[in-house]
Amino acid sequence: MKQAIPTYDLNDISQHGILVERMEQRDHKSEDMLLDKGIHRDNNYIFTCMESGHVKMMVDFKTVESQDPAIFCVLPGQVHQGLMMKDVSGWFVAVKAELIPETVRSVFEELLVEIQPLSVSKSWREKINTSASLLKFFLSDEILGSKEGSLIVQSQLHALTGMFAFIYKHENRVKTAHEPRALQLTRAFRTLVRAELKTMKSPSAYAALLNISRGYLTEVIREVTGNSAQHWIHQEILIESKRLLVFTHLTIKEIAYEIGYNDHTYFSRLFSKLEGQPPSEFRDKNR
Repeated sequence: MKQAIPTYDLNDISQHGILVERMEQRDHKSEDMLLDKGIHRDNNYIFTCMESGHVKMMVDFKTVESQDPAIFCVLPGQVHQGLMMKDVSGWFVAVKAELIPETVRSVFEELLVEIQPLSVSKSWREKINTSASLLKFFLSDEILGSKEGSLIVQSQLHALTGMFAFIYKHENRVKTAHEPRALQLTRAFRTLVRAELKTMKSPSAYAALLNISRGYLTEVIREVTGNSAQHWIHQEILIESKRLLVFTHLTIKEIAYEIGYNDHTYFSRLFSKLEGQPPSEFRDKNR
């Protein structure tokens, strides 16, 4: 186990920031570096469309499994590991975050529910297959060497990732059916927390960034999610702390510093309060 969770950059295997792979009856093998990197993070988005087969993976301590035709996404920064893949056919697409349209990124970054595999109809699978096939076809040095070719690749990429975003947003529409303003503020708050967690840990600080009062922020977040703004700040602190506790050899003091706490005893007390056990005990049980 290392001092830090390995983080892979798509530039190491793709000079264009996009990787498109067609999988045909593929199994999980140790020599398959695309699928078997061990426990790690990626700086890129991963979009998969499974047409058949059986797959199981760990994403942020939870086992994700699918045996049906489904789509699934892994976001930049999420700790994950492939556990099992048997006779899988479909598409694997990895894309650097800056190449993803903002509207697509916002769907996944601001979802108020956990991202899970979603079953998709044959019609959607055919559309995704067509889009991914075209993207793979046009993804060449020759085509990307011209402005027109780059526009073609960009259009195909936007179409493909847009379909994933559309399906996920449609699936979760009922679950997030609140007033547009309240929902907009909640999503903006959640996005800010993920980005600024190390330096900002109070609802007041985020309310100031959003140009609203702390009271209004608290009211809106509770209305939309059923939990307080401080709850969601603590949840982000907790998940990143767990990642570092389980997947690195960093000391408790070093982890506290990584999360943004100079006082590691305070960090330990907060973790114990949120998780019901001290950081060291959580680490011992989950290694």
